[in-house]
Amino acid sequence: MSWLMGQSVINGLLIGGVYALIAVGLTIIFGVMKIVNFAQGEFLMVGMYATWLLFSAIGGSPYLLIIPVAFIMFIFGWLVYKILVNPVVGKGDTSYILLTIGLSFFLQNAAQLIWTADYHTVETSLKGQALQLGGLSILVPRLIAFAVAIILVAIVHLFLKKTDIGRAMRATAENSEVSSMLGINPITTYAIAFAIGTVLAGIAGTLLTPMFYVFPRVGALFTTTAFVVVVLGGLGNITGALLGGLLIGLVEAFTGSFIALDLAPVGTFIVFLLVLLLKPEGLFGGGARKA
Repeated sequence: MSWLMGQSVINGLLIGGVYALIAVGLTIIFGVMKIVNFAQGEFLMVGMYATWLLFSAIGGSPYLLIIPVAFIMFIFGWLVYKILVNPVVGKGDTSYILLTIGLSFFLQNAAQLIWTADYHTVETSLKGQALQLGGLSILVPRLIAFAVAIILVAIVHLFLKKTDIGRAMRATAENSEVSSMLGINPITTYAIAFAIGTVLAGIAGTLLTPMFYVFPRVGALFTTTAFVVVVLGGLGNITGALLGGLLIGLVEAFTGSFIALDLAPVGTFIVFLLVLLLKPEGLFGGGARKA
């Protein structure tokens, strides 16, 4: 029993780090723009396809593709904002919801039309390798994904706190009208925030390719979990998104290990409902939206 508990903790924390990375991207978009991006899972899917295509073309380790994938996803996110999101800025939450939901369906079907519904894999020599720690097994791809995710979350946190662009994003999140009076261009700030959120989803996709198949609807596997993590952490709270991701990873791991693997999502939603009932602002939220 103690071995199973320890293994569950390891598995939960490792996958929870990736959940946190996806959720932080979603949190940045919400914190700055005050919109919920229902296409975040499809952005992850695009990142996975970008990784698979680059890997098929040049080979090597998929982890070395993080930088080119990040560049591709930044351009992709910037263009999506400029072409689709910017025209509906200020036109109400319903416009954002319909736009991002429609975008998610479009990206799913476009991927299926271009690459069909076949499952693709990205092979690496590290796939299947594991480290042994006191009888516990740590899968190397999951460990790498966790480490990179935590480092990126820390970098994003420092970026928002220490850089001029980060301060502009926080000021816009606090009050876009006042920030524009101080010389900050809210449209540019929104575009940067949306692109950064897209990059984080794409990098999460790269980290997941050695562990999951690449197919058009893979993003749907993570979309709901990302939303749960964001709400648990407190809307717009990056630290909360990190802690919420780790918590959901642990809940899924313990539910799958001690009850039934198929019921892992049920454990997540039970925790989610309890938090909404007892602490609607989120476990780590203070009732205010923060970038």
